[in-house]
Amino acid sequence: MIKSMTGFGRAELLDEEKKITVEMKSVNHRYLDINMRMPKKFSVFEASIRSLLKEYIQRGKVDLFITCEDYTQGKMAVKYNQELAAQYMECLRRISEDFRLDDEVDAAALSRYPEVLTMEEQESDEKELWGALEAVLRKAAEQFVETRTREGAHLKQDILQKLADMDKKVTQVEVRYPEIIREYREKLETKVKELLADTQIEESRIAAEVVLFADKICTDEETVRLKSHIVHMGQVLSEEDGIGRKLDFIAQEMNREANTILSKANDLETSNLAIDLKTEIEKIREQIQNIE
Repeated sequence: MIKSMTGFGRAELLDEEKKITVEMKSVNHRYLDINMRMPKKFSVFEASIRSLLKEYIQRGKVDLFITCEDYTQGKMAVKYNQELAAQYMECLRRISEDFRLDDEVDAAALSRYPEVLTMEEQESDEKELWGALEAVLRKAAEQFVETRTREGAHLKQDILQKLADMDKKVTQVEVRYPEIIREYREKLETKVKELLADTQIEESRIAAEVVLFADKICTDEETVRLKSHIVHMGQVLSEEDGIGRKLDFIAQEMNREANTILSKANDLETSNLAIDLKTEIEKIREQIQNIE
């Protein structure tokens, strides 16, 4: 099943202590490019997060947003900076000696000096935190892949329909070719008769000229290859993941054949068919750019 590179996924983990929310969205990109925004305490898991996402995604520009709300006050702790308090006391002692002041600083007063006492968040258990984050990441990634798969199914049907239309146009080019030769022969015979009047027309000369013309505008090889590419692309669309680059290469080959048909065309109808083919191929290439 093919996947689009456009996707969205969201998941939450909610318990008595915390709420973790993960959102991810993506657009097409040549390679896998993951951008993350998350709380500082999750930064230690960055490599693990990237490794996990690679299980679900091969290509695309992915934006990942992680938020965390902590509902517990017990996670905060008071930290006493003994070294800094000692420096304050030493400075106060020297001030008292220099100015002959009474040293009346008590513990309560000292605790109010900057950075002597600070509130800090207690470190969470890393293994437990990763377990919670991993669960919600996988849930969001699974939803993300589902949206990509649904969009991929729509892309596949659209491309298959365009391939069917292209196949009809290639058949029209093939059918039109012998008609062009017949019309050219008739025009050539008419012109020669007008020029030579009653003189006997050399049938071999007419035939030789028609053969040269037919060889010049012959598109048999191009139409055969183009039909082969159409069949091949249809087969690739039924393959597993990671087919975007292969489809893009086939589309380039299709475009090359359509250009050759257009350059050889000595007929308005064939020219229009070739232009229609190029237009359909370009539309397919645009769709392929969004396939993983």
